[in-house]
Amino acid sequence: MFLVRLSDKLTRTLMVLGAGWAFVLCFLILFDIIMRAINMPISGTKEIVANSVVMIVFLQIGFAIRSGAMLRADFIVTALPKSFQKILLFIALALGAVLFFFLMKAGIKLGVRSFVNGEFDGEGALRVPVWPTRWMVVFGAGLAGINYLILSIVELFDLRIDPVEL
Repeated sequence: MFLVRLSDKLTRTLMVLGAGWAFVLCFLILFDIIMRAINMPISGTKEIVANSVVMIVFLQIGFAIRSGAMLRADFIVTALPKSFQKILLFIALALGAVLFFFLMKAGIKLGVRSFVNGEFDGEGALRVPVWPTRWMVVFGAGLAGINYLILSIVELFDLRIDPVEL
């Protein structure tokens, strides 16, 4: 299925980008701590980190969903009959898709407004643009919704697809 392969490649690529950016942020934070110790903090570190954490989450959420790594409390569900478990899993996956598609739809207006108005975070020497973060929420939520939709279709029709791997 073309959509599944495309989604897998995209989620894997975005997961690696998110992990790489998190790695870079570690050094930025470390450097800021060192510079604060000598009373020369790096301007804008707080704003960069705050926006980056949101971006990293939405870069990696599609992979977490598609690989089956999303948090699931199924201790009650496992005690139910298999047919009922299957129905509940389908409902949960479909609701996940609906949730993320609503999040995507809600974020589009904010993303456009942020870009058009030139919204920035921070004051003074370094001002961080907010629109990339807002659009990453839109894109990541859309991809998460697609992955939940794929998984719900797989569950509904009892199809076989391999989980995405790194």
